[in-house]
Amino acid sequence: MTLPRDELRARIVALTEGETDAVALMATMACELHHADDRFDWTGFYRVTEPGLLKIGPYQGGHGCLVIPFDRGVCGAAARTGETQLVPDVEAFPGHIACSSSTRSELVLPVRDAGGAVIGVLDIDSDRPDAFDATDAAFLEDLLQTVFAKVQSQP
Repeated sequence: MTLPRDELRARIVALTEGETDAVALMATMACELHHADDRFDWTGFYRVTEPGLLKIGPYQGGHGCLVIPFDRGVCGAAARTGETQLVPDVEAFPGHIACSSSTRSELVLPVRDAGGAVIGVLDIDSDRPDAFDATDAAFLEDLLQTVFAKVQSQP
């Protein structure tokens, strides 16, 4: 099942309206995204917990890596550069971390708070090669910006 984007967006925006807690937003988004698209084998967030380090946050799917340094893997690249990583073949990505042997392609997007600071990444894995495209990335970038627009980083 793949839910139409406009319906998925409306559902997530309605469910998250007024919420400013990053973890609550991540949990809701991970669940809704994961169950909306049959390409998504693992859907979740890694949170910036200290400079240069991501730790697993809310997710759907099998176990994920618990800790990812900014200098390793697709998630680390997204956090380090602040840029979306669209990877059609994870085997061809230098330094890819294989948290799951079934992952063939990956889309990782930075998550920013109201001030523009990267507070985490949204990681979507697929067991299909070349599962994602620029349209998917643009849709999710816009959705993340909308949902996390009122989140304030902790001092």
